[in-house]
Formats: sequence, C-alpha cells, structure tokens
Amino acid sequence: MTTLRKVLVLGSGGREHALARRLLESESVGEVIVSPGNAGTARTPRSLAPKVLRNVSGDPLEVARSARADLVVVGPEAPLVAGIVDRFQEAGILAFGPTAKAAKLEGSKAFMKRFAERHGLRTARHVRVSSIAEAERAIGEFEVAPVVKADGLCAGKGVVVAASHEEAASAAREMLDGGRFGEAGRSLVIEERLEGAEASMHAISDGERIFVLPSSQDHKRIGEGDQGPNTGGMGAYAPAPLVTPELRDRVVREFLQPAVDGMRADGIPYRGALYAGLMVTSSGEPYLLEFNVRFGDPETQVLMDGFDGDFAEALASAARGSLDGGVLRPTQRHAMCVVLAAEGYPEDPRKGDVITGLEVADELPFVRVYHAGTRIVDGSTVTAGGRVLGVTASGETLQQARHRVYEAADAIQFAGKQLRRDIGWRALGG
Repeated sequence: MTTLRKVLVLGSGGREHALARRLLESESVGEVIVSPGNAGTARTPRSLAPKVLRNVSGDPLEVARSARADLVVVGPEAPLVAGIVDRFQEAGILAFGPTAKAAKLEGSKAFMKRFAERHGLRTARHVRVSSIAEAERAIGEFEVAPVVKADGLCAGKGVVVAASHEEAASAAREMLDGGRFGEAGRSLVIEERLEGAEASMHAISDGERIFVLPSSQDHKRIGEGDQGPNTGGMGAYAPAPLVTPELRDRVVREFLQPAVDGMRADGIPYRGALYAGLMVTSSGEPYLLEFNVRFGDPETQVLMDGFDGDFAEALASAARGSLDGGVLRPTQRHAMCVVLAAEGYPEDPRKGDVITGLEVADELPFVRVYHAGTRIVDGSTVTAGGRVLGVTASGETLQQARHRVYEAADAIQFAGKQLRRDIGWRALGG
C-alpha cells in the first residue's frame, strides 16, 4: 500500500488556506499541516475526512522535521527572499519555492529591471535612484508623472502611482529618508506610467519547464470603482477575458518562458511559482510590471479551480527539477473571490469581532470560504486581521460564479464588514 504524503504549508493567509485545501484534495496526500495557519486551516473539511488538515506553530525547519514532511510549500514572499528554501535544501527536505538568489526577482525591483533588460523582456522605461536629488532629477525627466517603487519588499504597499510630479517627488522623499518603508525604501525605481488594464499570469516552474495556470485579474483599491487606498487585494477572478488565447501565448513566449530560461542562463535555476504582473495597453501590447516569486493573494483562491489533477505531485516534481506537467489538466471553470475585510482596513483594521454564518456559506454549492485574518477564541471564530475571509465560488460562466459568491458573502456577518460589490466589473460590467 502506498504511503500518502505529508505536506507542510508555511503561512497564515487566504492563499495558504487555498493551497492547503487544494493539496489535501490531491490523491497522493493524506495530511496537510499549516504553520502557523488560521482558524480555517485548523479544521478538516468534512468532505475530505479521514484526511487531516491541522495547524502547528514553531520554527519551520523543526516543524518539518517533527512532522516528517515529504514536501514543504512556502506561501509568502518574505521567507522566500530571506532564504527559507535554502535552509530546507541544506537539511535535505524537499521544498517548493525559489532559493534566496532566485527570489530577488521579487525582493529587489532594481534586480528585476536589470534582469528584464538583460534578457529582452518588455518593461516600462525606468531609472534607479538612491538619493533624493537623484529622484527629483529623474522624476523631472518624465513627461507624465511617473510611478515610484521602493526597491525592497513592502507587503504590496511600496508602489505609488502618482497623480502629479509633486506627489511623486513627495513619495520618493518619504521612502528615501527611511521613514516610510525602512531599508526597503533606501533605493527606488522611478518608472514610466503605463496606461491600460492589469492582468496576471502564474506558472509552476522546475527551472526549465513550466505549467501555465489561467490568467487572472485582481482589485487593489478598497472602494468600488477602484476608489480609495490600495490594499493587498479585495477580490479576483479567473480566467480574465482580457487575456485572449493569442495574448496568453504571447505572455508565455515573451515573458514566462524567457524568464525561466534567463534565470537558468544566469546560473540561478528558478523552481517555484512565478507570477507575472502585466499591463496590457489599449493596443493589446503586454508590458511586464513585476515578477512575484510565489502564488498571489487573492489570485490563488480562484486559480485553484483552474485545473484538475494531483497538485501535490506537480509541486513536488517541480521542486525536484523534473516537472510532470501531465498530472495537471486545465479546466473550463470560472471562479471569483470576494474579500471580506475588517472595519478600518487598510489603515487600522479592527480585530476581535465574532464572525457568524460561516457554516451557511460553506454549505452552499460550488462555494469555498478561505480564511485569512481569523482565529478561534473561546470556541468562536473572530476577526484577527485586515483581510478576514476570501469567499470564493466557481461556475460554468463568470456571471454564475459572481452570483454564487455574493450569495455566500451575504450569508457571513461580522461588525464593520467591508466588501466590494463590483468584483469582476472589468469583465462583466457594472
């Protein structure tokens, strides 16, 4: 009898809950451990018993050793950039994710820009600066107010799309003096502002081959109509109609595969999830905005419906450098995720509010409720972060998925709940 895999997922957000749930559905998996996890990853869905989903806290390497994990899947970018996969490799533990050197594709925007230039990946005109005088001079060279990007990791908040040259200069000064993002903002990329629509495409890579997931679009602003401050993401849907089959092929041919080939040519094989953030201009030309070195959040929540097959085997084979893309099969399903956020998010989210209606939403057909900022207190699930839940639904059409996801979102209640009612407007209108 074949022994089922034990998989360790590192992280505590909605992305990690979605990864854990999809991994547990894999035929080769019997148990998924999430560290540190959240209220959702502490319980095994009834439909998947007798398999086990549980949380364990502690040093990731010690958790993996104690659990005798056969595979580790790293969710967030910070531990990847810090070299967590290198630690696992040195310990002889199979881990899905890039090494610290490869993770610089996200860890340093300047590194990514140099890489793109070296390997011919189309990206916006830009200038790298490390002083206020350099920044002010560079900003003045752009006819339209440019985008200001902190070089390092800023949890998705290190980009300012300025409305004026004065705003761009002010943002640059705040970053460079260390008061806004610390060391992550000590150097900047000043970049031409591109007009168009954003989309993303993810691929699983073994350092040479890739398996491409459906395109997706997310919604960064807190308010409907893309108003208000940026967030980590208020919802997403997949596939994105903006990315036609022809455009998809171009993105694979012009960005994703060349990036993997380029990393290998540079002596830094890229194994892990590679996420290309793209701007598609009105003429249909794709430009690379950024690379992320992990699955997106909330994109992961909708991408998990985009394929059938043994997800764990695909990630394990990629981590070994021998991706078996044949174990995954693309589907025709559409999916949408609506984020339920806490009162005060994104500036000062309130915590500790009791959440009701989770069981009702979970029982709705084609719906999954992924936890992010949640924890269990005295037997109740309460809010514990800004983005609390990612309510996700699938359907034969995007319209059907939207109807299902809002029915589920309305079944869940907590004080001060925030959500956008227009997720999918780019594709569906309204």
